[in-house]
Amino acid sequence: MSRRLFVGGALILALAAAATIVGRMIQPDPMVPDQPGEPLVDVKVPDLEGTALAGQELFKANCAVCHGDNAAGRNGAGPPLVHRIYEPNHHGDGAFLLAVTRGVKAHHWPFGDMPSVPGVNINDIEQIVVYVRTLQKANGIF
Repeated sequence: MSRRLFVGGALILALAAAATIVGRMIQPDPMVPDQPGEPLVDVKVPDLEGTALAGQELFKANCAVCHGDNAAGRNGAGPPLVHRIYEPNHHGDGAFLLAVTRGVKAHHWPFGDMPSVPGVNINDIEQIVVYVRTLQKANGIF
């Protein structure tokens, strides 16, 4: 009888584990919007001037199609850059330069590899980085 009790208990535990896994698979992730292209994070945009303002225009023209308006990310397209993963001590300014000029293999997000961005020069990238860092700072990333 104790063997039946053991097998019955093991079966109940297996069913409970399976129900938990299936339940997690069908529940929507609260961090992922329902519609493709929707922002992934809320971004507070501070008053911009100088290099950050110029960087905003360059970002809109070259980066927003994937990384969303104000670097908030786009569901199904690209990650938010206003995120702790991209804070300066983890992804320094040089990481942005390399990503834009050479592309980068996906390693934090499920969006796939980032291709290089043709037509964006080093001066443009520096201005874009100032814009992104300004957004990050205004949003408490660093």
